[in-house]
Amino acid sequence: MERLRLVVWSDYLCPWCYNASVRLAHLAEEFGSDLAIEWRAYLLRPQPRASGDAEQELLRFVRYTQSWLRPAAEPDAGRFRVWESSEGPPSHSVPAQLAAKAARRLSAEAFGALHARLMRAYFEENRDISARSTLESLWSELGLPPQGFAAIDDPALLRETLGEHAAALEEGVTGVPAAKLVGQDAVLLGALPLETYRRWIARNLHG
Repeated sequence: MERLRLVVWSDYLCPWCYNASVRLAHLAEEFGSDLAIEWRAYLLRPQPRASGDAEQELLRFVRYTQSWLRPAAEPDAGRFRVWESSEGPPSHSVPAQLAAKAARRLSAEAFGALHARLMRAYFEENRDISARSTLESLWSELGLPPQGFAAIDDPALLRETLGEHAAALEEGVTGVPAAKLVGQDAVLLGALPLETYRRWIARNLHG
């Protein structure tokens, strides 16, 4: 049986991407070696926000995170907590993507661990994953080689990140999460229910 390859565009600051990540992690375990998932960058906030009144920005951000209660209420969802931290709000989407790509340079296992850890740190623990100090701390918590973290400063990783975002736009991706099976044209938008993802993958695996 030929291995099925699934490309998923995602942003670490997107709550619906967290739900999709949780569901697809279940299916990666379920389908095992029959399914390969490739996570690619999509940048909801490609540029750092303009600086303003930090206290007011944080208050607005806290109000925004009330909206996380919607994805939190879905079945097979990630765990969310309305923002209670003095950290943040996150400046933009790029730093977390760079950290994930630096981990991918080490191994697929390192990427998978940091990918999941970034989501939990942001949505469950209210940590600012656009801050370099936070990213370095998460890297260390996972026991990843300290020297590998420096790759986030490699211009090649930034070009790769921006290139993935640009390619997503060319594919017609208008929001995230978005998923596409390699060899097919259709792009599925949104955090689909677990069973919908399961049927879609199984149908394409078994014809």
